Amino acid sequence: MSMGDMNHSFPNASGVPLWSANGKADSTKHAADFHSHCENAHENVPQLVVKCNTSPCRIELESVRVSGISVGSHPDEDSICSDSGFGGSPASLLIRKLSNASSSGLSPASSFEEYEDDRGFPDEVPRGVTWKKPGSTGTFPPITVPLKKPQPWVQVVGHAGSFHAGDYGMLLKRYTEGEQQCLQRLMEDSLRPFVPGYHGVVQRAEQDYNRMDDLLTHFNSPAIMDCKIGTRTYLEEELTKARERPQPRQDMYEKMVDVDPEAPTAEEQAQQAVLKTRYMQWRETLSSTTTLGFRIEGIKKADGVCNTNFKRTKSREEVMQALQDYVGCNALIVKGYLRRLKELRLVLETSDFFRTHEVVGSSLLFVHDSTGKTGVWMIDFGKTVPLPPPLTLDHRTPWEEGNREDGYLWGLDNLIDVLTDILPHLT
Repeated sequence: MSMGDMNHSFPNASGVPLWSANGKADSTKHAADFHSHCENAHENVPQLVVKCNTSPCRIELESVRVSGISVGSHPDEDSICSDSGFGGSPASLLIRKLSNASSSGLSPASSFEEYEDDRGFPDEVPRGVTWKKPGSTGTFPPITVPLKKPQPWVQVVGHAGSFHAGDYGMLLKRYTEGEQQCLQRLMEDSLRPFVPGYHGVVQRAEQDYNRMDDLLTHFNSPAIMDCKIGTRTYLEEELTKARERPQPRQDMYEKMVDVDPEAPTAEEQAQQAVLKTRYMQWRETLSSTTTLGFRIEGIKKADGVCNTNFKRTKSREEVMQALQDYVGCNALIVKGYLRRLKELRLVLETSDFFRTHEVVGSSLLFVHDSTGKTGVWMIDFGKTVPLPPPLTLDHRTPWEEGNREDGYLWGLDNLIDVLTDILPHLT
């Protein structure tokens, strides 16, 4: 995965300038704006009570000024891909764009909030309906610094209620211990510039949340795409549990027959139910997950129009057409994405974290705007688990039960190849 507008951009906490599409730093103006806004908003900083001194801290929010919801970035380090238009994804320290969440972890803005399970997929758009504009979900409280054209936010993919707006450019994602541990490790890994910046656990209404930075702060009316990477979206341990304690589900059966009435076996038809893992394995045969090692989960265009109808987008040609439509036939955008993806691949191939983790159900979040800024980040680590030592993965070997391979790099290789192939057809 669990997206806005604003007039100003700011340098990150370490003073790293933003980068424009032409690769030139623009730090002087942004630094002046930043200090001006900080002075104006000084009296409105939310009060936080720190409940422990360990890292990451558990913080209880006593008062928070909400301006939207967002997705994370790392606030105080240069990206090795600053030439791609939005290098280090610096976090704004003040009010930022009214943003929205992305993916089963962090998702593009949309009016769709349907899902299959705690880590499921969005429901398919009814036949004949491809795009749908988001409707208003209400207004936000007044804020000190006026926003430009405030927009409502809703999720495209994932679970309603899993995300909340944090304070000043932060996203609160419902807490899971596994994701917390991954994010903590990633903050110390070479992948840090390619993942949401992590700021510990906060509590709201007696519910814990992982707190992340805003990835959309410095984009103006961004277009957003969520691509799930890898050749499977279920853990090996889920297969084991399903065999040991099978729990056939009627809702999964109904979703299956809605797509293909002949898909269930005779036994499943008699039970009117299927196992979750059986559904997920079948579901992946419909999409490019099995043919290319990645699939498009959802797209939100700059005008707010959304599409999550990619369940049966399987062939290379269909994927190329969807990607070409997403980038608006803009070669500059594709080149920015390719630079970022190739640099991510280099880091992944040497990352200690990546080598020692099974990365399942994770997505790449793509963001660009009309100025030519581009960004790509790894998101959603709820199903990323450490391997028992001394086991390691190359993430390209085909998966066989027991080898734990996830196909992540094979999928990334194919995604880079597809984007490269569409370049000659763009302007």
